[in-house]
Amino acid sequence: MVHTRYVAYPAILDDKGNDPGTYTVTFPDVPGAISQGTGIPEALANGAEALELMLYDAKELPAATKLSDVKTVNPEAIVSYIMVDLIAAAKKVKLPVVRKNTTIPVDLAEKAEEAGINFSATLTEALKVKLGV
Repeated sequence: MVHTRYVAYPAILDDKGNDPGTYTVTFPDVPGAISQGTGIPEALANGAEALELMLYDAKELPAATKLSDVKTVNPEAIVSYIMVDLIAAAKKVKLPVVRKNTTIPVDLAEKAEEAGINFSATLTEALKVKLGV
């Protein structure tokens, strides 16, 4: 069983137009992942979080550009890989849930309760299969 799914993408830490020591973090290969931080450690940590949120449930991951190519295009900025574990990221994400009332035959409910089946989990799994998600 796979417990990690590491990915690394080049990040651009740019302080142009910001207060001194404040970096905007962008990823050329993941345009929606944008963050910022005061100081390099905070910028890297916040950049990792932005990358996780953009990719944790991606079916297909974008190809990563070579770090040297990103450095060539951004000579004034700090360019570094940021690595994240997408499996760990997915576990941290809390998706909103809604309560749904449903009706099922009593004999089916009794058998499911005896078997210790979680009704919410089972309904969620069945809906995912039915919807193909």
